Amino acid sequence: MLVNTDRPMSYEPPTPPADLPTDVVDTLDGYSPELLRDVACYAEELAEHRKREARLAEAEEEDEVDEQPDDVPTKATITIKEINDNRYYYWQWREGEKVRSKYKGPVSPDG
Repeated sequence: MLVNTDRPMSYEPPTPPADLPTDVVDTLDGYSPELLRDVACYAEELAEHRKREARLAEAEEEDEVDEQPDDVPTKATITIKEINDNRYYYWQWREGEKVRSKYKGPVSPDG
C-alpha cells in the first residue's frame, strides 16, 4: 500500500483544488478507495500522455519552422484556407496593418 508521505495524515477529508470542477468532485466523492486509486493512476498516465503529445506537436512545429522559406518571417504561423472545397496550408504573418500570406501546400498530400 502506497502512503503519501508529503502530507501529514489527517482524519479530515482532503480539500479539492479550487479549479477542480464541482461535478468532478461530486463524482469522485461517490467512488470507493479502490476506484479512486484506479482513477488517480489513469489520470496520471493521461497527464503524461498529453504532455508527451504536446512535446511531439511542439517538435513538429519546430520542424515546420525549419522548412520555412527565406522570404517568410520567422514569426509567421501556418493557417488552413479552404478554396473550392480543398484545404491548403498557408504561411501567414502581419506587416504593419496588412496580413500577408504565402502558399505552403495542400493539407492532404492527395488533394
